[in-house]
Amino acid sequence: MSINLDNLWMPFTANKQFKASPRLFVSAKDMHYTTDDGRQVLDGTAGLWCVNAGHGRAPIVSAICEMAQTLDYAPMFQMGHPKVFEAASKLAAITPEGMDKVFFTNSGSEAVDSALKMVLTYHRAKGEGQRTKFIGRERGYHGVGFGGISVGGIGGNRKHFSANLMPGVDHLPHTLSYEHAAFSRGEPEWGAHLADNLENLIALHDASTIAGVIVEPLAGSTGVLIPPKGYLKRLRELCDKHGLLLIFDEVITGFGRLGTPFAAQYFDVTPDLMTLAKGLNNAAVPMGAVVCKNEIYDTVVNAVPANAIEFFHGYTYSGHPLAAAAACATLDVYRDEQLFERAASLSAHFENEIHKLKDAPHVKDIRNLGLVGGVELNPRDGAIGARAYEAFLHCFYESGVMVRYTGDILAFSPPLIVSEAQITEIFAAVGKALRAVA
Repeated sequence: MSINLDNLWMPFTANKQFKASPRLFVSAKDMHYTTDDGRQVLDGTAGLWCVNAGHGRAPIVSAICEMAQTLDYAPMFQMGHPKVFEAASKLAAITPEGMDKVFFTNSGSEAVDSALKMVLTYHRAKGEGQRTKFIGRERGYHGVGFGGISVGGIGGNRKHFSANLMPGVDHLPHTLSYEHAAFSRGEPEWGAHLADNLENLIALHDASTIAGVIVEPLAGSTGVLIPPKGYLKRLRELCDKHGLLLIFDEVITGFGRLGTPFAAQYFDVTPDLMTLAKGLNNAAVPMGAVVCKNEIYDTVVNAVPANAIEFFHGYTYSGHPLAAAAACATLDVYRDEQLFERAASLSAHFENEIHKLKDAPHVKDIRNLGLVGGVELNPRDGAIGARAYEAFLHCFYESGVMVRYTGDILAFSPPLIVSEAQITEIFAAVGKALRAVA
């Protein structure tokens, strides 16, 4: 295939390296991609943590096509269309109890910035406009908007934009400990006390100035960091104690990744807001969302006259008809095929297979929960990330398996339709790669 690669500036990509040896997908179906040279590649990452129902699913494709022929676009400012209300209702049916209000965006990054604005608007509506500060966490990823980068904790994402990040943001320490919790299966026993660092930040800043706390229940993009047992419950207790709103960034953990609709239900911790995207509509059309507790919506909406706009925020494509149609169809597929329950039933096999890599060359740590896992490698001297990149290439070219790498960490998050045999195939390919990579 002859294609001009020059004009596109690729996101989060080493552009010169990629364009020297491009990897191109031309189609996808169920668990596999097809490359431009006709090879089948097993998808071990659900695209980018997002194609939870598998590729090219007929009900989703049909819903998008039908909507495109019926209603290509409808504005959501002072107008609406039936499918977006249907999508909100279907989503609210699986959210934690008391979280029934949905605000649609176009991505996880937009969902995070929307949630931060929602929190500030809520406190102002309560007469506590002085609550403007946010607490994030080291190694947290909350998208690439200026708000998300500010509360996020990834140095590489922040350094080029540091002078323009939001003021009034501080960060909790991350929860990863090689000394106390290496090779944990599921939630580490050690580390719940790390949540108490929130008390230190509250003492430093004064609770009356803090609006909210945002964390990923399970951090995915920074290397699969599993929360210690009791950690999230403790955060919830401290936020309640000091009047802070708790935001769960469930862009990765939502829609069955842990075997439940959301991580909030898996960990039995109900946040005040959740940010969603990716699996919301199987990534078929860009879409994100914020789901909040009813009390937040009611407080904001009831604080102004009936003819006034309550929340000065939104996007041209909020609740786009095609995205809403894809969401409705996707949520039906999850329900009809019991994919969340399927993920739960596969989690033990997934755990056993990934931990078979413990004695493979270069392995420093293994972390897993549900159908998400990470294998951290010892970095090569003077070449951080090179070993994981080479293992990624080996899996792709030699075994026909796509994994994800970040730094020296290999990450796995297959579609929920994955079979036990395919799980075994994924980790066998990684073992083969690790034995081949120096």
